[in-house]
Amino acid sequence: MIRYSISYKNPLTHLIDIEISISNIKDSFIELQLPAWRPGRYELQNYAANIKQVKALGANGQPLSYSKISRNRWKIENQQNQEIKFQYKYYAYQMDAGGCWLDEEQLYLNFICCLMYLPERINEACTVQLSLPDDYIVACGLPKKEHLLSAKNFYQLADSPMIASASLSHLEFDCRNTPFHIWIQGENLLDPDKIINDFKKFTALQIDTMGDFPEKEYHYLFQFLPYRHYHGVEHRNSTVITLGPAEFVAENGYEDLIGISSHELFHAWNIIKIRPAEMMPYDFTKENYFTTGYVAEGFTTYYGDLFLVRSGVISKEEYFSELNTTFKKHFGHFGNYNLSLAESSQDLWVDGYVAGIPDRKVSIYAKGSIVALLLDLEIREKTKHDKSLDDLMRLLWNEFGKKEKGYLHQDIVSATEKITGSEMKDFFEECISGHTDMKIRLVKALKTVGCLLQEKYSESTLERAYGFRCSVRNNKLLIEAIAQQSPAEKALSKDDEILTINGHSISGDINNFISLENELLLTVKRWGQMLSVSLVKDRTENYFTDYTITPNPNANILEKGNMERWLLQ
Repeated sequence: MIRYSISYKNPLTHLIDIEISISNIKDSFIELQLPAWRPGRYELQNYAANIKQVKALGANGQPLSYSKISRNRWKIENQQNQEIKFQYKYYAYQMDAGGCWLDEEQLYLNFICCLMYLPERINEACTVQLSLPDDYIVACGLPKKEHLLSAKNFYQLADSPMIASASLSHLEFDCRNTPFHIWIQGENLLDPDKIINDFKKFTALQIDTMGDFPEKEYHYLFQFLPYRHYHGVEHRNSTVITLGPAEFVAENGYEDLIGISSHELFHAWNIIKIRPAEMMPYDFTKENYFTTGYVAEGFTTYYGDLFLVRSGVISKEEYFSELNTTFKKHFGHFGNYNLSLAESSQDLWVDGYVAGIPDRKVSIYAKGSIVALLLDLEIREKTKHDKSLDDLMRLLWNEFGKKEKGYLHQDIVSATEKITGSEMKDFFEECISGHTDMKIRLVKALKTVGCLLQEKYSESTLERAYGFRCSVRNNKLLIEAIAQQSPAEKALSKDDEILTINGHSISGDINNFISLENELLLTVKRWGQMLSVSLVKDRTENYFTDYTITPNPNANILEKGNMERWLLQ
């Protein structure tokens, strides 16, 4: 058994003391690995940058020689010791859903960030002894006895975050014979009856849709922060969600709260259990490349909101508003023409979570969600609404998730063809492997459920006629995005600062005095240089077009009935 001990002296230093005790050692050396990434965030991390004051000790406390042999791997020389202790300090000062945090009010840890493991003994049972104030309560999905946590292996430990605090608030409810816990750290202004009622609704529908729940219990770990924040990470039988500020969460941000909670809960099936073959099991030492991010994140994003409208937690109008937000994210850039959905999934490990260079890729969340919508409607159309994407997810759960068998892209294609009884190659080639924006297919699919995809030209003259979008940063009007083959592309650069337009200094709504102009003379600052730039309006193009979904007022009875089956079944 591998034993971890975690303590701290002064919480204001944000330093935790970690000791790893490893027994039954027979080799002349061992190598300890700190994970290079964490599930739910498919990019390499640099957790080792938070480690200092490393020590290696033998059974009698004598110092042992050690060396750091890579960014996140340590080699300890053994002098015939059957037990070795490895000690270090970890700086816990990252407050988001995937980080670690220590202050005078709480200890919050994602163990995958801070605990090392023996690769050859990764499946060995382990314990974590927490040295905490007596009044601290521990919220965690692991079995616990007071402040001692137990895991059957490092995989379970790494997928079980914890919050320890004296100020945790706790709600719980049962759903389909499974206990669900809601832990909240921070100011809690939520109506407990409302949150339990809403969570019960979408939880019951998710379990009923999938057939059963993968775990014996489930824990929501909420961090309500005093500043604006939004982040969530899925885990084996829990999720960490960081939101703020508390007033916003309780009022205008309540839809964010239930939306991200529904999304993370569905991950309990999709990615935690129904997992790509490339991640069976996780390899924490390097990138785990996979092309099926459209299933892992796209399908989950689609279902997160769909379960809310189906269960009655949000209205149809609110659901369409969420879809329109997704459409705006997808159609608002031009990455479709460069990387496909499959290629963008592979490239998560390159720049999946930062803006990257303009229009290089698509979002596996936004485009993946639209693909899920299309596939759902395609299955329904081919089977006269006898089958849906629900049937595909249940098949993946029963044939892959429950059997702990990883899937490949071709398995998704084959499963879809089995459900529809139709050849689906063209769909996957266009939507997953292709470089199109799917508008034609989307218009056709939405019509079958009594909806329209409406084209809406940008209200901004700069965007619509000249092809560039601006944003205000640090009180400066900067160019944020440029449409391909637009007048702006020939003369402007990203991050140019606009100082004047046609001799007018920038203030207020700049569209007010240029809407009728056919030509613009801009004064911009580019890398410290003042430049004059001329743009001629393109009368034949409309750039930065938005697309929105609305009910079709002329839908026939069949199409209206199909909408009811889609959203209210």
